Amino acid sequence: MPHGKKQTKSPQPHTKAAVPSKPAKVITNDEIPQSFKPVAKTSILGADRDADTAGRSRERAKMSAEQWKSQIEVEKHQVSSLQSQIDQLSESIRFAPANCVANCVQWNERQREKQQQVEQMKSQLEDLKKRLEDMQEQARQQGYGSSVYDPD
Repeated sequence: MPHGKKQTKSPQPHTKAAVPSKPAKVITNDEIPQSFKPVAKTSILGADRDADTAGRSRERAKMSAEQWKSQIEVEKHQVSSLQSQIDQLSESIRFAPANCVANCVQWNERQREKQQQVEQMKSQLEDLKKRLEDMQEQARQQGYGSSVYDPD
């Protein structure tokens, strides 16, 4: 062994048992942000969606009746879910009465934010409905019956 060099031990493999696990964290309603942003919104309407439309059209041309039916049912569920979220948020909008004495401005501002969010969600809903109609039309044009392109 050359003079002046120390011999080092090879690193020991780490095991998960040596690392204590953190206790599970419980999230309460107080920790959830006030703004209502459904996960589906971003995954459904991401910028990537428009980028691969041509690729999806080619894929759809090769799909079986069951594949069409399954995708159309998923799309219908997304439309229904977003509509339900819009309804719930719309119903939660309550402006402060004229005789309000505390935190009225902040309360009303939050209600206006909810209204804006409802409008954005309605726009997304229209996009989803259009996509659903396009899918149904493609399935119909491929000769599939209403049990495929308009399932329950």
